[in-house]
Amino acid sequence: MVITEAEDLEVVGEAGNGAEAVRLAEELRPDVVVMDIRMPVLDGIEATRRVTAGPSPARVVVLTTFDEDENVYAALHAGASGFLVKDMALDDILDAIRVVAAGEALLSPSVTRRLIAEFTARPVPAPAAAPASVPAPASSPSPSPSAADRLAAITEREREILTLVGRGLANPEIATELVLSPATVKTYITRLLTKLAARDRVQLVILAYESGLVPLTAGPSPDRR
Repeated sequence: MVITEAEDLEVVGEAGNGAEAVRLAEELRPDVVVMDIRMPVLDGIEATRRVTAGPSPARVVVLTTFDEDENVYAALHAGASGFLVKDMALDDILDAIRVVAAGEALLSPSVTRRLIAEFTARPVPAPAAAPASVPAPASSPSPSPSAADRLAAITEREREILTLVGRGLANPEIATELVLSPATVKTYITRLLTKLAARDRVQLVILAYESGLVPLTAGPSPDRR
């Protein structure tokens, strides 16, 4: 109801379970899918993986209780661009949808870093087996290269910038840290997204953690307003 009332947003479909969400995403081709994690028939993590697997996928934001949900990191790995916390203010939820629709990560880098730091300290849950009535895609993708293998393709300067992205620094702060112009930093990040096949900044942060560029024991950066 809230989304429908926004003049610049349109609800093109609603799904009652994960399998229906996948079907409607393929049929209706929405820009953004707001995906609950815990759903019948097919859970939100596997549904997110399938929605984001196509050549021109919708961008997915997942609904989570955050403090209680053990599957946030798995949802990021499945291709989610970020999160909506269920007790967010309604205006913030609408703004978050607009941010993702514009091609950006949903969370600020510092918030994303704290989320990932919490959930990467725990084992990534194995995806639930899909029920027989919900067949998986016909062919499975080839195994993804390891984080270390992917980093082999980037330069030392790009590695420095990836580390600072993982630490939660915004572009102007990275520019100050490395004595570069903000435009140059933006160019480097664009190159990183391309070289590392990352969908957005959230996935760069994940890679910085998985590769060890940013240690999980590092304390969070202060919030920057």
